[in-house]
Amino acid sequence: MSLVEWRKEFETGISGIDYDHQELVALINSFYGALINKTDKDKLIDSLNDIYGAIYAHFMLEENMMEKYGYDQYQEHHIDHLNLLDDIRDITDELETSEKFDEQQLKNKLNDWFSIHFKTHDARLHNLEELIASGKADNHSIRTFFKNAKDSLLGKK
Repeated sequence: MSLVEWRKEFETGISGIDYDHQELVALINSFYGALINKTDKDKLIDSLNDIYGAIYAHFMLEENMMEKYGYDQYQEHHIDHLNLLDDIRDITDELETSEKFDEQQLKNKLNDWFSIHFKTHDARLHNLEELIASGKADNHSIRTFFKNAKDSLLGKK
């Protein structure tokens, strides 16, 4: 059983980030399947720790790229990353310390996280790789790209 179904809208157009997103969805779904199948609590905790590590590494990749190209929404994106990592740590802590784990709350939290984060913060990264690969990725073009993406997301275009 899948918790998060991969959707085309999750793609940013940046191959490395899209690959990571697909891998993260697979990790989350694997964890959720183990949870549904009543896998040993210690194995679930190990799985969450693996997810945390993979997400942390992915966030560093995204943030390094954002800093390199002067991403105008870096701080907001970074804060969202920190909040999401805190959520995963809270989920892990809850699983470690409680006898009864709220599976529905976990399902909602993880599903909402992917849907909301991808649709808002990551959506602005769409097709950035093409701009960079074209050799036209100077400061002005990157800033214009992000402004246009923001305007499109907000329905201003």
